[in-house]
Amino acid sequence: MAKTKPGKKDLDSYTIKGTNKVVKPGDCVLMRPSDTDKLPYVALVEKIEADHRNNVKVRVRWYYRPEESIGGRRQFHGAKELFLSDHYDVQSAHTIEGKCTVHSFKNYSKLENVGAEDYFCRFEYKASTGGFTPDRVAVYCKCEMPYNPDDLMVQCEGCKD
Repeated sequence: MAKTKPGKKDLDSYTIKGTNKVVKPGDCVLMRPSDTDKLPYVALVEKIEADHRNNVKVRVRWYYRPEESIGGRRQFHGAKELFLSDHYDVQSAHTIEGKCTVHSFKNYSKLENVGAEDYFCRFEYKASTGGFTPDRVAVYCKCEMPYNPDDLMVQCEGCKD
């Protein structure tokens, strides 16, 4: 973990303004965009620190939505799909508007009820190049597309495809 600069102190947590929700490093959060017509940004909180005037900042690692990536949204991307990027930033903690959960693809697929704050991630995204890890994903069905958890798939009883 990076050392804190002089005049700053690491915090174990931050309470979201106007709520009783507590954010800690490792939590995923929804961050208010400057353009109110946009969806909130999703980020992974890496560190929370306060300066000598008690201004609280969070170091975050951004999640990208498919439409924010090079190449854009594809047919197999789920509505709640995000990509964990290599894009880090420091933001005012006051821009945090709520907490969310970013599940693995496998765990998300097993959810019985997907809530408004539930998302999933199956790729890491390199923002500078538009590259993905993994760079391949299993394909299914006659359409030979990766699985989209928003679409109903029917399995053949004979061949199990």
